[in-house]
Amino acid sequence: MSETREAASAVIRFRDVARRYVMGDQVVNALDGVGLDIARNEYVAIVGASGSGKSTMMNIIGCLDRPTEGSYVLDGEDVGHMSELKLARVRNREIGFVFQSFNLLPRADALKNVMQPLVYRGMRLSERRALAERALQRVGLGDRIDHLPNQLSGGQRQRVAIARALVGQPAILLADEPTGNLDSRTTQEIMELFDELHDEGQTIIMVTHEPDIAAHCERVIRLEDGRVAEDQRQHKRRALEQQH
Repeated sequence: MSETREAASAVIRFRDVARRYVMGDQVVNALDGVGLDIARNEYVAIVGASGSGKSTMMNIIGCLDRPTEGSYVLDGEDVGHMSELKLARVRNREIGFVFQSFNLLPRADALKNVMQPLVYRGMRLSERRALAERALQRVGLGDRIDHLPNQLSGGQRQRVAIARALVGQPAILLADEPTGNLDSRTTQEIMELFDELHDEGQTIIMVTHEPDIAAHCERVIRLEDGRVAEDQRQHKRRALEQQH
């Protein structure tokens, strides 16, 4: 495939992206001239040591921050030219977030937690409810829709968080250390769910420091000092294959 065709198919396109922070009299180059394309339906792990730029890259991909220099084009639109209102709309419609700490509303049941992102879309309650029920069924929690977060296990809470991220049919599922608070058995179950979602066509970008998690992905981008030190493709589910 030519570079032009690859760029045309890219859902994410970074060109010389830099993000600098001023801390006192020092300038910190959190990202330093990153260029890459991520195509639709890719399964990508972003890895690196603490301070390598992983969190900064995640924040920029998720439209929570903007580059200091360079351009970030998301699904054909330059993020740098978007207003704050447009950025909020893009975060709501184009990106599904999954966090290590789940970030669920403690006093809302699973159904209401999953319905939450749809509130801002002007949908009728019945439509929001139907979509949320379908998302919960997809992650195996169709029988837990009326349970509060404190009535669910850690793995179930993360499944609710994944259902909430999926309910709006986002272009990208962006997961930040999604198994960091889970035991090894639950981690495997959650990663198998991510694998299934990718098989169904979902674009997934996962920020992790764990090699076993990155091994599930088809592509691993390793950051070092704010730059791409390595960008490799690998066989998916290598970790599972090694276990059996």
